[in-house]
Amino acid sequence: MADLNPLSLWRRFIATPNDNRAKTLVVAFLVSLICALLVTGATVVLRPIQAQNRAAEQQARLEALIAAVPGISDLIAASGGDALSTVVIDLDAGAAAAEVTPETLEAALSDPTNWTTLAAGDDTAGIGNRPNYAQIYLLRSGEAVSLAILPVVGSGYNGRIQALLALRGDMQTLAGIAITEQSETPGLGARIEEPLWQQSFAGKHLVDDTGAFRFSVARGQARTEYEVDGITGATRTSNAITQMVGFWTGPKGYGPLIAAIRRGEF
Repeated sequence: MADLNPLSLWRRFIATPNDNRAKTLVVAFLVSLICALLVTGATVVLRPIQAQNRAAEQQARLEALIAAVPGISDLIAASGGDALSTVVIDLDAGAAAAEVTPETLEAALSDPTNWTTLAAGDDTAGIGNRPNYAQIYLLRSGEAVSLAILPVVGSGYNGRIQALLALRGDMQTLAGIAITEQSETPGLGARIEEPLWQQSFAGKHLVDDTGAFRFSVARGQARTEYEVDGITGATRTSNAITQMVGFWTGPKGYGPLIAAIRRGEF
Protein backbone atom coordinates (compact mmCIF):
# COMPACT_ATOMS: atom_id res chain seq x y z
CA MET A 1 0.00 0.00 0.00
CA ALA A 2 1.31 3.47 -0.90
CA ASP A 3 2.52 5.63 1.94
CA LEU A 4 0.03 8.55 2.19
CA ASN A 5 1.74 10.23 5.15
CA PRO A 6 1.89 13.97 4.27
CA LEU A 7 5.48 14.27 5.45
CA SER A 8 6.54 11.32 3.34
CA LEU A 9 4.71 12.69 0.34
CA TRP A 10 6.43 16.05 0.79
CA ARG A 11 9.87 14.41 1.00
CA ARG A 12 9.17 12.44 -2.16
CA PHE A 13 8.04 15.65 -3.89
CA ILE A 14 11.23 17.47 -2.82
CA ALA A 15 13.34 14.59 -4.07
CA THR A 16 11.73 14.79 -7.51
CA PRO A 17 14.16 16.28 -10.11
CA ASN A 18 13.76 20.03 -10.54
CA ASP A 19 13.21 19.67 -14.27
CA ASN A 20 10.14 17.52 -13.64
CA ARG A 21 7.18 19.26 -15.30
CA ALA A 22 4.68 18.31 -12.60
CA LYS A 23 7.01 19.65 -9.89
CA THR A 24 7.44 22.92 -11.79
CA LEU A 25 3.66 23.38 -12.08
CA VAL A 26 3.06 22.56 -8.41
CA VAL A 27 5.79 24.98 -7.26
CA ALA A 28 4.40 27.72 -9.49
CA PHE A 29 0.91 27.11 -8.10
CA LEU A 30 2.14 27.19 -4.50
CA VAL A 31 4.09 30.42 -5.06
CA SER A 32 1.05 32.04 -6.66
CA LEU A 33 -1.19 30.88 -3.82
CA ILE A 34 1.16 32.23 -1.15
CA CYS A 35 1.48 35.57 -2.96
CA ALA A 36 -2.30 35.83 -3.30
CA LEU A 37 -2.78 35.12 0.40
CA LEU A 38 -0.17 37.74 1.33
CA VAL A 39 -1.76 40.38 -0.91
CA THR A 40 -5.23 39.60 0.42
CA GLY A 41 -4.03 39.79 3.99
CA ALA A 42 -2.25 43.09 3.39
CA THR A 43 -5.38 44.51 1.73
CA VAL A 44 -7.57 43.56 4.67
CA VAL A 45 -5.12 45.01 7.18
CA LEU A 46 -4.47 48.22 5.23
CA ARG A 47 -8.02 48.93 4.04
CA PRO A 48 -9.11 50.88 7.18
CA ILE A 49 -5.88 52.91 7.09
CA GLN A 50 -6.34 53.67 3.39
CA ALA A 51 -9.95 54.74 3.98
CA GLN A 52 -8.87 57.07 6.77
CA ASN A 53 -6.13 58.54 4.59
CA ARG A 54 -8.54 59.10 1.69
CA ALA A 55 -11.04 60.76 4.01
CA ALA A 56 -8.34 63.02 5.44
CA GLU A 57 -7.09 63.95 1.97
CA GLN A 58 -10.62 64.69 0.79
CA GLN A 59 -11.30 66.80 3.87
CA ALA A 60 -8.12 68.82 3.35
CA ARG A 61 -8.90 69.32 -0.33
CA LEU A 62 -12.44 70.48 0.35
CA GLU A 63 -11.31 72.84 3.09
CA ALA A 64 -8.78 74.35 0.67
CA LEU A 65 -11.54 74.78 -1.91
CA ILE A 66 -13.78 76.46 0.64
CA ALA A 67 -11.01 78.91 1.48
CA ALA A 68 -10.90 79.78 -2.23
CA VAL A 69 -14.51 81.04 -2.27
CA PRO A 70 -14.10 84.82 -2.56
CA GLY A 71 -14.88 86.57 0.72
CA ILE A 72 -15.44 83.40 2.76
CA SER A 73 -12.31 83.88 4.88
CA ASP A 74 -13.56 87.36 5.87
CA LEU A 75 -16.99 85.98 6.78
CA ILE A 76 -15.44 83.27 8.96
CA ALA A 77 -13.16 85.82 10.61
CA ALA A 78 -16.15 88.10 11.28
CA SER A 79 -17.89 85.22 13.04
CA GLY A 80 -15.16 85.20 15.66
CA GLY A 81 -13.13 82.50 13.97
CA ASP A 82 -15.68 79.73 14.51
CA ALA A 83 -14.81 76.66 12.49
CA LEU A 84 -16.96 75.34 9.71
CA SER A 85 -18.70 72.11 10.63
CA THR A 86 -19.00 69.27 8.15
CA VAL A 87 -22.18 67.25 7.76
CA VAL A 88 -23.54 64.75 5.24
CA ILE A 89 -27.05 65.64 4.13
CA ASP A 90 -29.85 63.35 3.02
CA LEU A 91 -31.05 65.52 0.13
CA ASP A 92 -34.59 64.12 -0.01
CA ALA A 93 -35.15 64.60 3.72
CA GLY A 94 -33.31 67.92 3.99
CA ALA A 95 -31.69 66.63 7.18
CA ALA A 96 -28.45 65.10 8.40
CA ALA A 97 -27.97 61.57 7.06
CA ALA A 98 -28.64 58.95 9.70
CA GLU A 99 -26.10 56.35 8.58
CA VAL A 100 -23.65 58.12 6.24
CA THR A 101 -20.70 60.14 7.52
CA PRO A 102 -17.95 62.08 5.72
CA GLU A 103 -15.72 59.02 6.17
CA THR A 104 -18.26 56.62 4.63
CA LEU A 105 -19.72 58.95 1.97
CA GLU A 106 -17.47 57.74 -0.85
CA ALA A 107 -18.39 54.12 -0.20
CA ALA A 108 -22.09 55.00 0.03
CA LEU A 109 -22.03 56.78 -3.32
CA SER A 110 -20.35 53.80 -4.98
CA ASP A 111 -23.70 52.04 -4.51
CA PRO A 112 -26.00 52.84 -7.48
CA THR A 113 -29.05 52.64 -5.20
CA ASN A 114 -27.86 55.80 -3.48
CA TRP A 115 -28.41 57.83 -6.64
CA THR A 116 -31.65 59.23 -8.04
CA THR A 117 -32.35 59.28 -11.78
CA LEU A 118 -33.83 62.63 -12.74
CA ALA A 119 -36.77 62.99 -15.08
CA ALA A 120 -36.06 65.18 -18.10
CA GLY A 121 -38.35 67.93 -16.82
CA ASP A 122 -36.59 68.03 -13.46
CA ASP A 123 -33.03 67.82 -14.75
CA THR A 124 -32.48 71.51 -15.44
CA ALA A 125 -28.78 71.15 -14.58
CA GLY A 126 -28.35 68.42 -17.22
CA ILE A 127 -26.66 65.94 -14.90
CA GLY A 128 -28.80 62.83 -15.50
CA ASN A 129 -28.77 61.59 -11.92
CA ARG A 130 -28.21 63.07 -8.50
CA PRO A 131 -26.58 61.60 -5.39
CA ASN A 132 -28.91 61.03 -2.46
CA TYR A 133 -26.25 62.32 -0.07
CA ALA A 134 -23.94 65.33 -0.14
CA GLN A 135 -21.27 66.67 2.17
CA ILE A 136 -21.81 70.33 3.06
CA TYR A 137 -20.20 72.89 5.35
CA LEU A 138 -22.00 75.10 7.86
CA LEU A 139 -21.02 78.10 9.94
CA ARG A 140 -23.25 78.86 12.92
CA SER A 141 -23.90 81.98 14.93
CA GLY A 142 -25.17 80.55 18.18
CA GLU A 143 -27.72 77.92 17.14
CA ALA A 144 -28.56 79.55 13.82
CA VAL A 145 -26.82 78.77 10.53
CA SER A 146 -25.07 81.91 9.27
CA LEU A 147 -23.37 80.39 6.23
CA ALA A 148 -23.88 77.24 4.18
CA ILE A 149 -21.41 76.01 1.56
CA LEU A 150 -22.94 73.54 -0.88
CA PRO A 151 -21.24 71.45 -3.60
CA VAL A 152 -23.06 71.80 -6.93
CA VAL A 153 -22.60 70.39 -10.42
CA GLY A 154 -24.07 71.12 -13.82
CA SER A 155 -23.55 70.43 -17.50
CA GLY A 156 -21.59 73.14 -19.33
CA TYR A 157 -20.78 73.65 -22.99
CA ASN A 158 -17.84 71.20 -23.04
CA GLY A 159 -18.49 69.08 -19.97
CA ARG A 160 -19.39 69.15 -16.32
CA ILE A 161 -18.95 72.25 -14.20
CA GLN A 162 -18.40 71.69 -10.49
CA ALA A 163 -18.52 74.43 -7.89
CA LEU A 164 -19.02 75.34 -4.25
CA LEU A 165 -22.00 77.65 -3.73
CA ALA A 166 -22.06 79.71 -0.54
CA LEU A 167 -25.34 81.02 0.90
CA ARG A 168 -25.84 83.41 3.77
CA GLY A 169 -28.00 82.43 6.70
CA ASP A 170 -31.23 83.74 5.16
CA MET A 171 -30.72 81.09 2.45
CA GLN A 172 -31.75 83.68 -0.13
CA THR A 173 -28.55 85.68 -0.51
CA LEU A 174 -25.41 84.43 -2.20
CA ALA A 175 -22.16 84.77 -0.26
CA GLY A 176 -19.99 83.59 -3.14
CA ILE A 177 -19.09 80.82 -5.54
CA ALA A 178 -15.90 78.91 -6.34
CA ILE A 179 -15.64 76.99 -9.61
CA THR A 180 -13.66 73.87 -8.74
CA GLU A 181 -13.71 72.01 -12.06
CA GLN A 182 -14.60 72.98 -15.62
CA SER A 183 -13.62 72.25 -19.21
CA GLU A 184 -15.15 75.26 -20.97
CA THR A 185 -13.59 77.04 -23.94
CA PRO A 186 -10.40 78.95 -22.98
CA GLY A 187 -10.88 82.70 -23.20
CA LEU A 188 -14.68 82.31 -23.31
CA GLY A 189 -16.61 80.02 -20.98
CA ALA A 190 -13.45 79.20 -19.02
CA ARG A 191 -13.57 82.76 -17.68
CA ILE A 192 -15.97 81.50 -15.02
CA GLU A 193 -12.79 80.67 -13.07
CA GLU A 194 -11.73 84.32 -12.96
CA PRO A 195 -11.75 85.56 -9.33
CA LEU A 196 -13.28 88.92 -10.27
CA TRP A 197 -16.29 87.25 -11.93
CA GLN A 198 -16.77 84.87 -9.01
CA GLN A 199 -16.62 87.79 -6.56
CA SER A 200 -19.60 89.38 -8.31
CA PHE A 201 -21.87 86.68 -6.84
CA ALA A 202 -21.57 88.01 -3.29
CA GLY A 203 -24.74 89.81 -2.20
CA LYS A 204 -26.89 88.70 -5.14
CA HIS A 205 -30.34 87.33 -4.33
CA LEU A 206 -31.72 83.97 -5.42
CA VAL A 207 -35.45 84.64 -5.11
CA ASP A 208 -37.83 87.59 -5.03
CA ASP A 209 -40.33 88.49 -2.32
CA THR A 210 -42.76 85.87 -3.59
CA GLY A 211 -40.15 83.12 -3.34
CA ALA A 212 -39.80 82.74 -7.10
CA PHE A 213 -36.30 81.90 -8.33
CA ARG A 214 -34.84 84.96 -10.06
CA PHE A 215 -31.06 84.52 -10.11
CA SER A 216 -29.37 84.47 -13.50
CA VAL A 217 -26.17 85.16 -15.34
CA ALA A 218 -27.21 88.13 -17.47
CA ARG A 219 -26.79 88.50 -21.20
CA GLY A 220 -24.46 91.43 -20.89
CA GLN A 221 -24.15 93.66 -17.85
CA ALA A 222 -26.07 92.85 -14.67
CA ARG A 223 -28.91 95.31 -14.01
CA THR A 224 -30.72 93.86 -11.00
CA GLU A 225 -29.92 92.43 -7.58
CA TYR A 226 -30.59 88.97 -9.00
CA GLU A 227 -28.02 89.07 -11.81
CA VAL A 228 -24.29 88.74 -12.32
CA ASP A 229 -22.54 89.94 -15.46
CA GLY A 230 -22.68 87.65 -18.45
CA ILE A 231 -19.57 86.39 -20.19
CA THR A 232 -19.20 87.66 -23.74
CA GLY A 233 -19.31 84.88 -26.31
CA ALA A 234 -20.19 82.22 -23.73
CA THR A 235 -23.99 82.18 -23.66
CA ARG A 236 -24.24 78.42 -23.15
CA THR A 237 -21.80 78.48 -20.23
CA SER A 238 -23.68 81.43 -18.69
CA ASN A 239 -26.97 79.57 -19.05
CA ALA A 240 -25.39 76.45 -17.52
CA ILE A 241 -24.42 78.41 -14.40
CA THR A 242 -27.95 79.84 -14.10
CA GLN A 243 -29.51 76.39 -14.49
CA MET A 244 -27.02 74.77 -12.11
CA VAL A 245 -27.75 77.28 -9.34
CA GLY A 246 -31.49 76.97 -9.97
CA PHE A 247 -31.48 73.19 -9.82
CA TRP A 248 -29.40 72.85 -6.66
CA THR A 249 -31.31 75.50 -4.71
CA GLY A 250 -34.60 73.97 -5.89
CA PRO A 251 -36.73 71.03 -4.70
CA LYS A 252 -34.62 68.30 -6.34
CA GLY A 253 -31.40 69.69 -4.88
CA TYR A 254 -30.89 71.40 -1.54
CA GLY A 255 -34.41 72.85 -1.46
CA PRO A 256 -35.62 70.72 1.48
CA LEU A 257 -32.45 71.59 3.47
CA ILE A 258 -32.77 75.30 2.65
CA ALA A 259 -36.39 75.25 3.84
CA ALA A 260 -35.41 73.49 7.08
CA ILE A 261 -32.64 76.02 7.79
CA ARG A 262 -35.02 78.94 7.16
CA ARG A 263 -37.51 77.41 9.60
CA GLY A 264 -34.76 77.09 12.21
CA GLU A 265 -35.04 73.31 12.23
CA PHE A 266 -31.50 72.48 11.26
